[in-house]
Amino acid sequence: MFIQEVSEKFELSQDTLRYYERIGLIPRVNRNKSGLRDYTEEDCRWVEFIKCMRGAGLPVEVLIEYVGLFQQGDETKEARKELLIDQRKLLRARMEDMKKVLERMDDKIERYEQTIVKKEKTLNRPQN
Repeated sequence: MFIQEVSEKFELSQDTLRYYERIGLIPRVNRNKSGLRDYTEEDCRWVEFIKCMRGAGLPVEVLIEYVGLFQQGDETKEARKELLIDQRKLLRARMEDMKKVLERMDDKIERYEQTIVKKEKTLNRPQN
């Protein structure tokens, strides 16, 4: 699959895909005889994984470290697992923080709605 197809499939720009490869977020993609990137299913799994992890807010540096560990082979499985466990803890903490923010926003919106309803009732009250 060529870069344009991968770009469309994962809704990432071609520049982003090139950047991900250049900085080591995804392993090097093989080129065809013409020098064009030819993404395999494995490459696409990497793109999907990185997009997912970045969408969850994992730092680029952590993901580069993860990919580097992966490329070192099976002896790094424990280190990769620990890295993911640490990131999961941080993600859970961020989710709890976001939950609190969402609850606060809901409360604020509810107060606005109540204020608007009171104002509408006052405006629609028959006058003597």
